[in-house]
Amino acid sequence: MKKILIVLIVAFIIIQFFPIDKTNPSTNDGMDFLKIKNTPEPIANLIKNSCYDCHSNETEYPFYSNIQPIAWLLKNHIDEGRKELNFSTFATYEPKRQAHKLEEAAEYVEQKKMPLESYTLGHQDAKLTDEQRKQLADYFRKVQKEIDTSNTL
Repeated sequence: MKKILIVLIVAFIIIQFFPIDKTNPSTNDGMDFLKIKNTPEPIANLIKNSCYDCHSNETEYPFYSNIQPIAWLLKNHIDEGRKELNFSTFATYEPKRQAHKLEEAAEYVEQKKMPLESYTLGHQDAKLTDEQRKQLADYFRKVQKEIDTSNTL
């Protein structure tokens, strides 16, 4: 049992030498969802606090992003989040994809699938009240309808 514990401690120490890349891709205000859609400040703050760490190129890495293997899991969440929806590159999406992503975002927020509970444990300011969830979902749907309307003209 003692040998197993020693091996685990040594392995834990060794993996600390393999950090994640915390470099954020560059941002361009002309492609950012909040800017191109003139998002009202209260809604923009909700989105920034609850969504941007995983769904933008503006991730603010917490202190525990320096500890392996937690950092590897965190980086995987961020990479997957950006792949699914990246607010920093929203303008690069085709209008149909933009509308679809906003529809999904509204549903995920309403169904309490987003933000992830594992994220809100360490980020209390990212927790959304039921009223905030409604505001956010309504805003996503409003913008989705605007996109759909302008796309059919």
